[in-house]
Amino acid sequence: MDNIIRIGSTLSTWWFLLLGLFFLLYIALDGADLGAGIFALFSRDEEERGAVMASMAGFWDGNETWLVVAGGVLFGAFPLVYGSAFNYLLFPLMLALWSIIARAVAFEFHVHAIGSKRFWGRTFAWGSLGAPLFAGMALGATLQGFPMSGSPVPHYDGSALTFLTPFTVWVGIAATVAASLAGGLYLCARFEHGDPIHERARGWTTAFSYLALAAIVVTLVWSYAIFPWASAKWTGPHWWIWAGWLVAVLFFAFKAMSNHSLRHDFAALLWGEGIVVLGWAAMLATMYPYIVPGTWTIEGAGNPANSLAVFTLFMTGFVPVMIMYNWYQIWVFRGRLSKKAAYGAH
Repeated sequence: MDNIIRIGSTLSTWWFLLLGLFFLLYIALDGADLGAGIFALFSRDEEERGAVMASMAGFWDGNETWLVVAGGVLFGAFPLVYGSAFNYLLFPLMLALWSIIARAVAFEFHVHAIGSKRFWGRTFAWGSLGAPLFAGMALGATLQGFPMSGSPVPHYDGSALTFLTPFTVWVGIAATVAASLAGGLYLCARFEHGDPIHERARGWTTAFSYLALAAIVVTLVWSYAIFPWASAKWTGPHWWIWAGWLVAVLFFAFKAMSNHSLRHDFAALLWGEGIVVLGWAAMLATMYPYIVPGTWTIEGAGNPANSLAVFTLFMTGFVPVMIMYNWYQIWVFRGRLSKKAAYGAH
C-alpha cells in the first residue's frame, strides 16, 4: 500500500512538472505571437497588419498546440481540478478561448479577403489582445484558490463571478503587458533592420520593457500582501534563494534591454524569454505542493496511481517528439522579413 501511495505521489508530481512545462511553452511561444497581434492593433495600415500576420504564418498554430496538450494533461492527470476549474473560471476561459478562435479564423480569412480584409485584420488584433487579458485573469483567479464543498467528490461552490477581483483584473493587465513586450522583441527579431515595422517595434519594445518591470514589481508586492503561502516561502528560511531569483530576473532584464539597444534582436528575444522561464518556475515553486493554492494539493488532485501509470506510459514519449517538431518549425521559418515581402506572401 505504501508503495502505491509513493508511486501515485511521484507520478502526480511528474505530471505537475510536465503540465507546468506545457503551459510555459505555450506562454513563451504563443505569447510572442499574441504580443505581435497586439502591436498589429495599432498598425497604421492593412499592409502592415498583414505583414505581421505573415511573419508568424509558419508556426503560430504549432505554438498553440501546447495549450491543447496542457488541457489534455489537466484532464488526464488532474480531473478534479479540470472539472472544478472550468466551473470557477467559466467566463475568463470562455472569453480567452473565443479570442483565440476569432484570431485563428481571422488569420485564415485575412489572406483571401478583399473587401473584408480590414475587418479580419482587426478581428485578429482584438483576438490577440483578448487572449492574454482573459487568460491572465484566469491565472490570477487560480492563485486565489476557489471554494469547494461536498463529499466524497468535492465540487465547485461559488458563483460565475467569484473569480472577479481587483487582483485577477490586474494579473490580466500584467499578462497583456508581458505579451506586448514579447511581441515587440519577436517583431524586432523577425523583420529586417530599417524596415518600418522593425523601427516601430523598437520603440514599442523599449516602452513595454519599463512597463513590464513595473508590472513584475506590483505583482510581487501584491502577492506578498494577500497570499500567506507566498509570503511564508519568500521570507522563510530559504529567503536567499528568492533573493537570488530576483537578482537573476534583474540581470536577465538588463541583458535583454542592452541587447535590444545594440540591435542584437535574437539575443534580446532569448533573454526576454528567459525572464518568462524564471517567473513561471518561481510561481510553480511558490505554489508547491499545491496545484491550486489553498484548494488542491498535487497529490490530492491526481488520478489514482494505476491510471497515472497508464497515462505516463502512453503519453510521456510524445513530449520530445513535439518539442523537436516545434523547434524544426521555428528553425525553418527563422529568416528575417520585410513589410512588403511579408505582405505579398500573405
